[in-house]
Parts: sequence; C-alpha cells; structure tokens
Amino acid sequence: MDVARTPSTADGNPMMADAPPEPHVPATIRREDYTPPAWLVPEVALHFDLGIEKTVVRSELKIVRNHTSDRAPNIRLNGDEIEPRTVLCNGKPCESWTMDGNDLLVSIEGDEALLSITTELTPDQNSKLMGLYASNGMLCTQCEAEGFRRITFFPDRPDVLSTYTVRMEAPKDVLPVLLCNGNKTGEGDLDGGRHWAEWHDPWPKPSYLFALVAGDLVALEDSFTTMGGREVDLAIWVREADLGRTQHAMDSLKKSMKWDEETFGREYDLDVFNIVAVGDFNMGAMENKGLNIFNTKYVLADPETATDGDYDGVEGVIAHEYFHNWSGNRVTCRDWFQLSLKEGFTVLRDQLFSQDMQGEAVKRIEDVRVLRAVQFPEDSGPLSHPIRPDSYQEISNFYTSTVYNKGAEVIRMMRSMAGEEAFRKGSDLYFERHDGEAATCEDFITAIEDGAGLDLKQFRRWYEQAGTPRVSAAFKDGQLQLTQEVPATPGQPDKQPAVIPLRVALFDRSTGKSAGERLVVLDQSEASFSFEDSPADAVLSINRGFTAPVALDVERGEGDLVFLAANDDDPFARYEALQELVIGHLLAEAGADGAARSDDTSRAALGEAFAAILDDGVVDDGALDDQMRGEMLLLPPVAYLCEQVLVADPVALHQAREGLKAWLGSELRDRFEAMHDRASAVPYSLDRKARGARKVKTQALVYLAAADGAAAASRAKAQYDRAGNMTDRQGALMVLAGLEQPERDAALEDFHARFDGNDLAIDKWFALQAGSLHPDVISQVKALADHPDFRLNNPNRVRSLYMAFAANKAGFHDPSGEGYRLIADLILALDPINPQTAARFVPPFGRWKRMAEPHGTMMREQLERIAAADGLSRDTYEQVNRSLG
Repeated sequence: MDVARTPSTADGNPMMADAPPEPHVPATIRREDYTPPAWLVPEVALHFDLGIEKTVVRSELKIVRNHTSDRAPNIRLNGDEIEPRTVLCNGKPCESWTMDGNDLLVSIEGDEALLSITTELTPDQNSKLMGLYASNGMLCTQCEAEGFRRITFFPDRPDVLSTYTVRMEAPKDVLPVLLCNGNKTGEGDLDGGRHWAEWHDPWPKPSYLFALVAGDLVALEDSFTTMGGREVDLAIWVREADLGRTQHAMDSLKKSMKWDEETFGREYDLDVFNIVAVGDFNMGAMENKGLNIFNTKYVLADPETATDGDYDGVEGVIAHEYFHNWSGNRVTCRDWFQLSLKEGFTVLRDQLFSQDMQGEAVKRIEDVRVLRAVQFPEDSGPLSHPIRPDSYQEISNFYTSTVYNKGAEVIRMMRSMAGEEAFRKGSDLYFERHDGEAATCEDFITAIEDGAGLDLKQFRRWYEQAGTPRVSAAFKDGQLQLTQEVPATPGQPDKQPAVIPLRVALFDRSTGKSAGERLVVLDQSEASFSFEDSPADAVLSINRGFTAPVALDVERGEGDLVFLAANDDDPFARYEALQELVIGHLLAEAGADGAARSDDTSRAALGEAFAAILDDGVVDDGALDDQMRGEMLLLPPVAYLCEQVLVADPVALHQAREGLKAWLGSELRDRFEAMHDRASAVPYSLDRKARGARKVKTQALVYLAAADGAAAASRAKAQYDRAGNMTDRQGALMVLAGLEQPERDAALEDFHARFDGNDLAIDKWFALQAGSLHPDVISQVKALADHPDFRLNNPNRVRSLYMAFAANKAGFHDPSGEGYRLIADLILALDPINPQTAARFVPPFGRWKRMAEPHGTMMREQLERIAAADGLSRDTYEQVNRSLG
C-alpha cells in the first residue's frame, strides 16, 4: 500500500501535514498550508519508447529556482509505483539523489539545471487506469489528478506550468497512430517496422493535463474556422467498427466551439483538436490540452444504440471538456482545493450551452434533479464539505457533486445577481487577468466583483461553508418574511448567514396572472420585503428557476400548490409546485417523522393535477409540450424523499411511491393508454416533438405497469418489438425488467443477442436489470456478476451493474441487509484493482445515521467491515472513515 508521506515546505510541496501520520493512516493535506513551489519547470521534453507490455520514458526537465519561494536545496519529484533507471544532471550522472518513499529528491547547486530521468513502465499491468495504461490493445493516459507521477518523476502539482515537447516511437503495425497534446511538428518511419511522431504544446500547462494516445485507430475528420480566422483541424479517433457512430460527437464539438465564441468570447488556440474514445476509463472524459480523452459512452451515438439521454450526454460532455480549454487549461487551478474554480465554472458553462441547445426549462429541471438526488444528500451527510474544501487525504475523493454541481449553482447565483451582461464583463476580466496562470477561487470572485460591480464579500461564505441552507418563507399583508438557517456539518458546527438570491412572483388567484418577477436577496438570518399593490389573495411563487441551491419551507396550503401547478408561468416553479404536492402526500403516506397518513382528499387532488397534465397533451398546441410533460410526470426519487425527514425508512417511502404510482396508473389508465397510443404514432427524429413523444411514451408504460403488470407487459413487449431506436427499446425493456411476466425473459434474451459485442449496449443490459423493480433483483445481480460478459477490471461494466444496483433503493435497502453486503463485497474486491472506482461506492453507506432501524445498524456494520480490511487504498480508507464519523 502506498502510504501518503508528510509533505514539507522545504522541498516545495504545496501543502504540509501537521504531524507524521500513524502507520497506515494517510496524511491530511490542508489548504491553509499551501506554499509556492520552490522550483519551477518551464520546459519539459519527453521521449517515449512505447510498447503495450513495456514502455521506456526519458524526461528532460529544465528546472529553475522560484525566487518567490524559500531557497530549498532539493527538488522533490513525485513518483508513484515507479523507480528511476538513470538520473542525469546537466548531462552527467547525478550522485546527489535519494528516494523518500515514492518521491525522488535531487540536490541542486545553483539556480537552474537540466535533469534527465529514465523510467520503465508496464502499461498492461496498470489496473488503476491512472498514468499510462493499456486498453484493448491501445495505450492512453489519465493524469488528473496525480497520474503523471506514475509516468515519470515530476513536481506533480497544478501550479507548476510547463511547455511540452514530446517524441514517441512505437511499432507501426501495433500502434500506427501516435497522438499527444498541442500541434504535430513531425513524423516518419524508422528501421525495423517502427515509426515516430513529435508534438509540441506551446501553451504552458500543469502535468495533470498531459496526454498521450497510441493505437490502431481511425478518425472522423472535419474543420472549424475560428472567429479570428484560424483553421482548426478536428478529429474524433475511435476503433474502426465505431466510426459510424461519431457524427453526433463531431456536430456537438463544432456547436460548442461556436457557442463559446459567441457567449463567452473564447477562441480556440491550437491548429488541431483531437478527441479519442477509450473503453477503459475511470471518468467521463478528460480535457487534456488539444487531446481530449473520452469514455466511449460520451462519444458514440446512433439511433440504434443510443437513447435520447445518451445523445444529450454526448453533447453536454463534449461541450464541457471543450470549454475547459479556457476555464481549466488556459487558466488552471493553483492547487486541488481550488478544483471548483475550473469544474464549477465549466459545469455552469455546459449547462448554459445545453439550455440553448435543448430548451431552458427542461434542462434546468434535469440539473436540479441531479443536484437534489446526489448533492443534497452529500451536503447533509458525513462526507459534507464546502465547494472549496479545507483538507483531504486523497484528492480523487473530492471529484464530487458538491465541487461540480453546487459549485456551478454558486457561480449561477453570481450571474443572477449581476445580470448576464455584467457577468460576462467579469468573466472576461478573469480570463484577461489570469491567462497562463494557476489561479484561485478568490481570483475568480474578485474578477466578477470588479467586472460586474458587485460586493461579494459576504457571498464568499458559499465557498467556505458546507451544508444546504434552509429558507422559510411566508407572505402576508404585502410582506414577504424570510428566514434562513445553515445546518451544522462535520467540522463546522456554527454557520454564518449566506447570501441567497431568490426570484419571486405574486399571483392573483382570481386572474391566474402575476404582475411580474422580482429578485430579492436574503443576506441575514431573517428579513422582510415589502410588495406594494400586491393582490389581496396573493399566491407566492418563490425561488423561481431555482435561483439558489436551498431547501424551502413555504407557508402555502394545498390549494396554493394546485393553483401554481396549473398557472405558474415559470416552468420550473410549476414543476416544483407539483413535486411539493407529491412529496407531502408520500411523506404522510409513509408516516415519515410521525406524520399522519394522507387522506382521500390529498390523493384526489393529485389525481386531478396529473389528469390535467395528461389532458393538456390531447391537442398539439397544449400549454405543455411532451418534453415538459415528461418531467411533470416524474415522481421524486426515494433518495430525495429520504432527505425530507430526519430519520428515513427507505422501504416505507419506496412502498408509498410505488403505491401512488399504481393508484395513478389505475385511476388514469385510459389517459395513459391514450397518451401512449398518441406518442407511438410520432415518427422517429431528433427534433423536440419526437423526443418528447418518446419520453412520455415510456412514462405511460411506467404507470400502467405499476397498476396492471400483465397488461402493461403486453404493451411494453409490443413497443420493444416494433422499436426502431434505442430510446423506445430501452424504455420498454426497463419496464419489462421489473415485472414477473413471461415477456421479460424473452426481451432480455433478444436484447443481449441483438447487441452482443457492443459494450455500451451490453452495459445498458446489465444496468436495466440491476436497477429494476423486480422482487428478486438481488439474486439477479449476483448471477449477472458471474456472467461471461461481466469484467471487474472495466469501470463502465462495474458501474453498469453495481452502481445501478446501489441507486436501486428497493434492492440496496432490502430488509435482509443483503443489498448492503453485496456492495460492501464489491468494494473489498475492487479496491486492490481500481481504488478510485471502488471508493465511489462508499457514499451510499454514509446515510446510515439518517436511516431507520435496522437499516442504520446494518449499513454501519458493513462500513466497519470494510474499515477492518488490511491494505485499503487511500481512496477507500478516507471515504469509509469519514462515513463512519
């Protein structure tokens, strides 16, 4: 096990721990201990003799003393599971080097030197998929966050920026394509069937953005002319069999480049932009300068194999990684505590892009649903942390929804308060000031302040405090009364009031209209806002568009919510009113926190509201289109329902949810069948109308299956059999997978045979079964783990089976505790192979203190079992011990 070392400021490491760690306990790295690097590396030259089984790397590092730092005599070059074969200093063998754990320490005389270090790698043995590794006969890299140190010794930290020149040599028949960052400067053949290629990246970058790919690949090629007239060659590299599924990715890339110019004024800065699709990848994608490496899931798409959601995912992730060229690459983060500087800002940018491509209202609802299902639980549990954390033991554990999604919401709040035009001035100033630098979150906030003319002194608390603020609201006699509380979280028992912008409107109950919208900013524990000439019987609509990532308690009766669900002119607020109605009913039905069971009046009100949504679609020009209607019909997930109570019974909440679904399916059966028939008649295309039709078609099946499994199975199988696209086929199979009907097995067998050999489609086959409502889902998951197509060393396949099951609250929280044991067994088996992926299965256990008994005790017992295992990785160790609290 690679035990973390105690860094020291003397050797130029970015942070220091306050004491040597106990044996086998990773050191804690703290933001407050940051010091600038003692040595800089302005130029890097790398030579790779590439091979699948053995690769030899020779690095030449021009190092210079950083005169803003202490005069450290040694430079610390980080390493991880590598050893130096040779170390040269200024062309001569170096005698003044030692190993400190995994790191190489070299003593330097004077203020600069040229270090040359040779290492030898075994890419085919690298199951961690960090550094240089082999994937299906090709070589690729993943260096964020600390993978470069698995390739060569280097001061592997974000604030050491270098220009790179790279030469690769390889057997041409095995690795005919050689790609790297920047622009290609030369290529040619060598003796013995070998060839070479050289690349140069003129833009200084940190080592985490280095990338290399070598393999037998083909490319879809195109070009883009930037607003400054630069002709950029574009290429998406894949296996030859996958070439026909790359056009959507190319279209998405070109849209992203154009949108970033028009919306943020950002122009691309190299002569080429390459994307490579890789089948074995820990993440979704990586923004390496000029050479983005992607999980195949976010590149390949055609109607036969990709759902509408997959198409959106490809478009959004392509955009996200491209936007990083400026918000992450040209301006990078000073240290890993500033991760949200690049990720939160870039998530906001990709969300705004997707809103423009797909429609603002539906995209906003989708983003908030993800935030509530993943980030809100994270914010209220043992893994809670600010978007700019104060400490960590393993940085890969902070690639979280808090850093990404909440980080985006925090920047969106700045944009709401500033206005779009002023926010653009602030972002332009940020890029202008910090181009070519490693910046901080503070640098970004200051630029927005200066550019937009805002005072964000108090707003900075969003970066410092964890937890989801809870806002209470009441409107009476022209006064809006607001109070806020930021709950205590681990390590932060006392909180200060946050700055919370809220879009508000008042509706006249008699006319169904509002007089307009107003932005109010709550920056104290409580405040009152006057609304002159408000309607006598006003209905309050608040946090419209989800202006702030807060939990709301609003004094509104059921009648107000029914009114807003029917009349609110803000699509998100209309959706929210219906969700609030449903949540109130389900919590009462489950007896959550001692609530009385709901009565027939409550259920009838929901029936009327859902009937109105369905009836609204009888004619094509209804107030709702099918995309929005599909969102309105989605019931809140059990994970979010659990967040609404202090102690949650996940089984009772699941049963209440399924009970409501069955009642609605039975009560509104004719309407759901009519909607399914209507939507089934819409021909396939990727336009909004057809996509919406496919969305509500599956929603109709979901409700019908809950009410009458046999009848719905027949209808779903008919949809499956005539499906000409993956969206319809997967929707039908998802419903069938949860039913104990004969049509289920036939459809599953057909799907596997139809897509045998297509990894992404077979991932869906695993996930649909593991995430199903079938009562025997646990034994099915165990059987699937023994299926010939399951591979524990492939992150996509592991996620498709086990992450789908962990998200399946009925299976994971099975009263027997077997669901908990299943995921704990997976963590223990996976941790020695791929710690980063293993650690991501720990957070579901972290809710144990909020779960009713015996669930809480059983979850804690599995955490303790994992914690007792010998040789846990830093990744899993930190997650488990924080989860135990």
